[in-house]
Amino acid sequence: MSTPQIPDVTVTVIVHNDAERLPRAVESVRRQTHRNLEIVISDDHSTDDTPRVAGELAAADPRVRCLRLPENSGGCSAPRNRALEIARAPYLMFLDSDDELPPGAVASLLAAHRERDIDFAMGAVRRIRVDTGRRSTWMPHLVGERRTLDGIEDDPRLFFEHLSTSKMYARAFLDRYDLRFPEGIHYEDQLFSAQAYCLAKRFTIIPDPVYHWYVAPYAGSDAASISNQRHLLSNVRDRVHVQRLIDAFLVESGHGALREDKDHKFLKHDFRMYAGDLPHRDEEWLAGFADLVNPYLETLAPGAYARLPRSERVVLRLIRDRRLSDARLAARGLGHSVAPRTLTTDADGRTYWGDRVPGSAEARRELDLTDLELDTRPFFGAQFRHEITEITRGAGARLDLTVRTYDPARRLPVGPQRASLLLSPGRRRLTVPFRLLPVRPGVFEGRVRLDPAAARLPLSGFAGVRHPLVRLSCAGQGNSGLLLAPLAFPPVTARVPYRSGAAPHRITIEPEGHGPGRLQIRWEPVGVTANVLRPLALHLARPRVRRAARLVASALR
Repeated sequence: MSTPQIPDVTVTVIVHNDAERLPRAVESVRRQTHRNLEIVISDDHSTDDTPRVAGELAAADPRVRCLRLPENSGGCSAPRNRALEIARAPYLMFLDSDDELPPGAVASLLAAHRERDIDFAMGAVRRIRVDTGRRSTWMPHLVGERRTLDGIEDDPRLFFEHLSTSKMYARAFLDRYDLRFPEGIHYEDQLFSAQAYCLAKRFTIIPDPVYHWYVAPYAGSDAASISNQRHLLSNVRDRVHVQRLIDAFLVESGHGALREDKDHKFLKHDFRMYAGDLPHRDEEWLAGFADLVNPYLETLAPGAYARLPRSERVVLRLIRDRRLSDARLAARGLGHSVAPRTLTTDADGRTYWGDRVPGSAEARRELDLTDLELDTRPFFGAQFRHEITEITRGAGARLDLTVRTYDPARRLPVGPQRASLLLSPGRRRLTVPFRLLPVRPGVFEGRVRLDPAAARLPLSGFAGVRHPLVRLSCAGQGNSGLLLAPLAFPPVTARVPYRSGAAPHRITIEPEGHGPGRLQIRWEPVGVTANVLRPLALHLARPRVRRAARLVASALR
């Protein structure tokens, strides 16, 4: 009787109630260019058709093994740990059932291990938006070149790359330190990865893509992943709890000197995600959020704050001072250079965010915007704030908007201002001029009619989302900025018969449901546009068709 061959790598696929996507994940492992591997499907006690599907996958390939937890653990740690107990290979990887491995992932990471003695190898993660198909690389600046590091101290920025699924671990390394996923908590990857980074003597980074991470950023609350359940205060509590566990481990393991780098990662990544959602939270949620995060924020290294952009420091300070409504206003400008509604100048000429000089020295330091030179920077880079204060619906998708523009640094001259509403579905831009009239010093208001039916679309139609901009003109110079929508107005949906009805589209106008809450317009081709014109245009745009057309054209010359 022959002895079963020992696999080189064990890939654990964890799953819970995901019978539909599990075959895709397993197939991505089965088609790896490196064939000598085993696949362990670890089922966290699914109640759907997952057990049957897993059994069929195991029956179809002897490399596939199945295990099923006796009860649901509610997280990723237990199914991974149970799979570790039965894994037979000297190298281990982890895959979630809604993701995939690119074909060369196992071969690339295994080659790094065989090249030199390392504790783990890691590669690039491709993020794929399930709604748009758009692809991007997760933390590209950290995985852009091949390098081997002698510990996390060589590049503490790697705390930002906290995914356990982007790595292949030596089993001996995990067993040497009894390193397992912490059970009973969420954000287990962050603690596990921090421990792995600190305990590893040497690890290699390769630029090859080793993981396809499918992201559904606006999934419903029932289907959203843990990281996309930021609307739950329990989610905030879990994230803070894990940070405290990491802090304790850094001290216990002799890596306390890395605390500022780890704190910077928390502020720049973890807190920043919640901050971007603040405009969409009510006062009760904001109060609970402040209760949860403020005690932890008080423990962070001051240097971690100093490394942040000023706009993020402003939001942090307003939360810490429990100026919650102001924090919501400030968060609408994060990453988009949106001005506050007002600025205040003290007796020394220092300029501060908001309508008053902050009371404490710490608040004055964090809310001081003087160095931004808002009153003297070039006009194209000046900061304004454009908010819709009233919406009146007209025929079809037409809306009459009242736009209020805040000019806290007083960059605009006294009197009426020239402005335009800009919208660009396709290549041709719709420009709608209007006037902004002074309301009081630093505040202007005007009315503008937004009619998406007036926009010129490509012959093949247009499918996508656009956010109108407001452009100001002053002394021959221009400045374009976001148009912030009321966050509560109901969506407006209408069928627009472009080109006298030959190219109809369904248009939805609504507030953006995340981030700063911009006015958002969505086009969806319908009728002949969707069934004939657009498929034909996409076919003609294929590289093969274009090359054939060029060959025919050249032959006819």
